Amino acid sequence: MNEVQFTYTHRLKKKLLNVVLLGVVLVILGSMVTMVIAPPENVSSVAQYLTNRLWANAWINNVYFVGLALSGVLFVALQYVTQSGWSAALKRIPEAFGYWLPIGGVLMLAIFLLAKHVLFHWTHDALYNPTHASYDPIIASKRAYLNTPFYIVRMVIYFSLWFGLFQLLRKASLAEDRLGGVVGYKKMVKYAVFFIVVFAITSSAAAWDWVLSIDTHWYSTLFGWYIFSSWCVAGLAVITLLVVLLQEQGYLPMINANHLHDFGKFLFTFSIFWAYLWLSQFLLIYYANIPEESIYFVERLTNSSYSAFFFANLILNFFSPFLALMTRDAKRHGIFLKIICIVILVGHWLDFYLMITPGVLAGNGNIGLIEIGVALIYFAAFLHVILKKLASAPLVAQQHPLLQESLQHHVE
Repeated sequence: MNEVQFTYTHRLKKKLLNVVLLGVVLVILGSMVTMVIAPPENVSSVAQYLTNRLWANAWINNVYFVGLALSGVLFVALQYVTQSGWSAALKRIPEAFGYWLPIGGVLMLAIFLLAKHVLFHWTHDALYNPTHASYDPIIASKRAYLNTPFYIVRMVIYFSLWFGLFQLLRKASLAEDRLGGVVGYKKMVKYAVFFIVVFAITSSAAAWDWVLSIDTHWYSTLFGWYIFSSWCVAGLAVITLLVVLLQEQGYLPMINANHLHDFGKFLFTFSIFWAYLWLSQFLLIYYANIPEESIYFVERLTNSSYSAFFFANLILNFFSPFLALMTRDAKRHGIFLKIICIVILVGHWLDFYLMITPGVLAGNGNIGLIEIGVALIYFAAFLHVILKKLASAPLVAQQHPLLQESLQHHVE
């Protein structure tokens, strides 16, 4: 097998198509079950509840997978800025993530325009009218920032900057394959610096817009960092999983246990970082016990629809990777990494579910066939884009000036 060029086979495409079809079937079955067997008792219209639930799931998955795409591009940018050589042989994998950004951007805009009143309470005009019974002075005070035209403008700016800078990185990366040398590498470093600076600002603003503004009365001063940590560790899990799976298929023979060890350390470290931010946010709000702040956790802890998932979130995203990756050997074996990467991906999807669903569906949230189906559709589409782009360029950057360092990588 040619380890330099990945082949996106018809068989693999068919498998992903089957995953999409399975997702569609699960969504249909889940909708039928909800309407016929178990509609929520406290909703006036089952049809409206189903519509809201589908929009909520679309938004959850779109935010989640856009974050994975951004994490891949960020990973590549950080490797260049820090002049890291260990990852030179596998940089094409996270590099391909960026091609999801225009798709995610179009979907994000479409979902917002079609379902803004379902997802975001602040989009209702009556809230800003002092003479209306629904007038909300807190939301009205935020109108300069939370208004539909400015929201759309910000969204367009985010995706334009992200994809534009990614295109510069990708173009320079492919040119580096043809030309080699230090000149192309320096250009990559320059673009990487720009992307990191832009990402540092826009990722927090996007977190406020896409997730925090769903609970318009609530706020957290470290929410941008929290979203970043969840995106980042989930993105690292996808990169690690793809590296292991490609290696098992005969690709990337130069990747050894030392590379896997570094990925294991990243997953271990960022899982702790995520837990640190989660606990910092929770303890400060718990200790202050201010009703406007504590309500966010109260409705997730006391509602039977979310309380079990609240604790599962901690188990999947902190305790599982922490305990599983503590030893050196665990970080160096593909089977361990595959299992823990899947756990992390499910766990951080659950994290976004808990951040978004209660604000959209109140106490009527549920994880059933609909949620699994929509997630499978997004997962298969995301993976299709990545694999298609992996096949469009050499899998290993042959002219990378630090490639030899990657081939000889060793961890003590």
